[in-house]
Amino acid sequence: MAQAVTETRHSKSQQLAAALTKGPVEVLDFLLPLWAGAALGLSPALVGTLTAAETLVSFLIRPLAGVLADRFDRAKLAALGALGYAASFALFAVATAFPLALVAAMVGGAGGALFWVALRAKVGEDLPTDSGAFSKLFAAEGVGTWVAMVIAVSLVSRIDYRGVFWLCAAGCVAAAVVLFTLKSPPRAAIDPASPKLRELGGRMYPLLGVIVITAIAEAGVALLLLLHLQRGHNLQLGAIALVFLPGFIVYSTLPEYLHGVVTRLGRTRVVTVALLLSAVFAVGLSFAPHPVVLAGMWILSAAAFAAAIPVEQSVVAEAAGGSLGRGMAIYESATLLGATIGTFGAGLLYNSGSGWQIACVVAAVLLATAAVLVRGAIRRIGVSDRVPVPEPAPVAPAEVSADPVAQAPEQAGSAPAKPGAPTLNTWAGHAVIFLVAQVVLAVIGYSWPYEALFNGPHPAEWYWNSSGHLLLNIGRIWCAVFVIDTIYSVGRYAIFRLRNRG
Repeated sequence: MAQAVTETRHSKSQQLAAALTKGPVEVLDFLLPLWAGAALGLSPALVGTLTAAETLVSFLIRPLAGVLADRFDRAKLAALGALGYAASFALFAVATAFPLALVAAMVGGAGGALFWVALRAKVGEDLPTDSGAFSKLFAAEGVGTWVAMVIAVSLVSRIDYRGVFWLCAAGCVAAAVVLFTLKSPPRAAIDPASPKLRELGGRMYPLLGVIVITAIAEAGVALLLLLHLQRGHNLQLGAIALVFLPGFIVYSTLPEYLHGVVTRLGRTRVVTVALLLSAVFAVGLSFAPHPVVLAGMWILSAAAFAAAIPVEQSVVAEAAGGSLGRGMAIYESATLLGATIGTFGAGLLYNSGSGWQIACVVAAVLLATAAVLVRGAIRRIGVSDRVPVPEPAPVAPAEVSADPVAQAPEQAGSAPAKPGAPTLNTWAGHAVIFLVAQVVLAVIGYSWPYEALFNGPHPAEWYWNSSGHLLLNIGRIWCAVFVIDTIYSVGRYAIFRLRNRG
């Protein structure tokens, strides 16, 4: 029991660190082009140079990060990466010209390589006891993203971009503290026979191709949507963020539920269907006439990616065996390569005169190709299509109680939960975040549930009115998602209990 509690705390700490870091990183990706142009007066070419420099450094350091993650404490290494991210944000906050901004981008690239490779390798250690470890990590990243985006968009007009960068640096420092204080259990020495980088890459190259294609499409579709909202619909920062927000909430809500679907149907079937649906949604984006419809299509795309990406991560971790650090380095390199190609290609297609529709169709073709290849890729690397069911941990003799009631929980009316049984733990976490946020919003006068209950519903001001009640509109969307989450979670739990009682 004590071991299970410790493992749960480790898992929660890892998820918290991911949320505290992922949010600021996504905020930087969103704000960097705007800040570089408005505050530094940089040309589009120099803005592209900043992004390319961070990407190149991160790509070059990832193999080294994988080797280090297999030799040293992964939590501490991830903490160093988080501090690297914090230093990068601090440099962006004080930069007044291109040279220092370039240094900040390079420092961020190095910190990101260390952080994500080490953290994902650390999470991979939990797979033998928690097959949904990567789904939970993905959900935590989603929470961090949309919370950070809401905060950044709400405060940027008051504290400027530099103030937002300082807040991002503080979030990364907090992640480092969480990881430094995480007491990792002793890790077995690396087997000299464990596969090396070249060997792992050779074994996993069919799946890596699927990962690269998925990353190209995901990054490309996200950039296409951003460009189209900004240039095709002339939306401002707050309005664009509000279109993206529901999709980010889906990222943070669905992964753990979708893991149950993967357990029942198998990895290949779920990923194939998810990628095919993503292709359909990409085509749908090209014909969506209105930002509201675009937001809906983005939600569906986010749901499909939330099903596919955690499966890819868990398959890579299983294939890596004892070389989790190297495996995650290869995975991170593949996703980074795909994201770089995706954003570059999407920008070229969008500006070439081919138009928004052609760019979306290209993304759809790539996703459909990945869907066709995924079955053979998973089979080729020798990983089971079915998610391994963790074996229950043996009970130590000292933990067996002399109390006959404690030894027979079924007779006491509290039978232990079966593997895969639904619980309300995830919903409870969502509820705490929702309630705390609504209290804070109510204090500052922007809680939509409070307005609706006590002051009457606020007049609808759609998201394109970015100077209006952005936080109230965000609260309206969040409240609807939370209600749906509550109905699903509580209903699923109640049905399971009733069936087992009968």
